[in-house]
Amino acid sequence: MSGALAAPGDRRGQRFTRHRGDGVCCWGPNSRARTGSRLGAAVRRPFFVVVAGGTAGGKSTLARGLVERLDAVLIAHDRYYRDVAVPRGHNYDHPDALDTDRLVSDLDTLAKGQGVGLPVYDFATHTRLEAVDFVHPAPVVLVEGILVLADPRVARLADLTVYVDCPDDLRLVRRIRRDVVDRGRDVDGVLEQYLATVRPMHERFVAPCRGRVDFVMDGTRPPATLVDTLEAVVRARLDARSMG
Repeated sequence: MSGALAAPGDRRGQRFTRHRGDGVCCWGPNSRARTGSRLGAAVRRPFFVVVAGGTAGGKSTLARGLVERLDAVLIAHDRYYRDVAVPRGHNYDHPDALDTDRLVSDLDTLAKGQGVGLPVYDFATHTRLEAVDFVHPAPVVLVEGILVLADPRVARLADLTVYVDCPDDLRLVRRIRRDVVDRGRDVDGVLEQYLATVRPMHERFVAPCRGRVDFVMDGTRPPATLVDTLEAVVRARLDARSMG
C-alpha cells in the first residue's frame, strides 16, 4: 500500500500508509479498499472477544495490551458515535449516541472473512470524518466499549464476553485524571457530566452487563496481570476450537 500521509487532522481524500498497533490500516475516502481477507478462504471465522465495563475501568488498556500479544485487530465502539450538533449537555453514555447498527454490520462482514472500512470519529468537532480505517479480518477480533454489550446482537456475535469490574470511586478518580491532565478539561465540568449522565447511564445500561458475560476481570489489578490472564483464556479457547 502506498501514498502520502496526511497532515494531522486532515484526512480528507488521503490514502494512508500507516499500520497501527491495533492492526488497522488507515484509508481516505478516495482509496480503493481491498476486500480480500488475510485469513484465507479455508480459515475459520475470526474469534470475537468483546470487552465491556465502566468508564476508566481499564478495558481499553486491557484490549490494547491483548492486541500486542495476539494476531488480532481492535475495534473501539467509540468509533461509532453519531454526529452531535450541540455537544454541551449531550448524553454520550446512552446507547442511542452510538451507531451500533453499523458496528454489527461491520462485525458481520468480518465474520464472513471480508475486510471493512471502520468509521473515524473526530472528537474535536463531534463529527464522523469521510475517511475510514480499513481493517482485514484477523484470527482474533477484539471489540471494546462501555456500551458494547448493551446491544444483544453484539453479544450473540461474540465467542468470549468480558466485563472489567472496577469500583465507582476508583473509576471516577481515573476519569478526572484522564480528562483533566490528558484532555485539558476542568474538574467541575468532568464532575457535572459524571453526575448528569455517566453515573446514571452506567447503572442503567453498563453494570447489568456484568451478570451476562463469560468472564469478569478485576480492574484494580495491574494491567499486565489482566493481559496475561485474558491472553491465557483466549489462547485456551482458540486451542479448543482448533481441536473441535
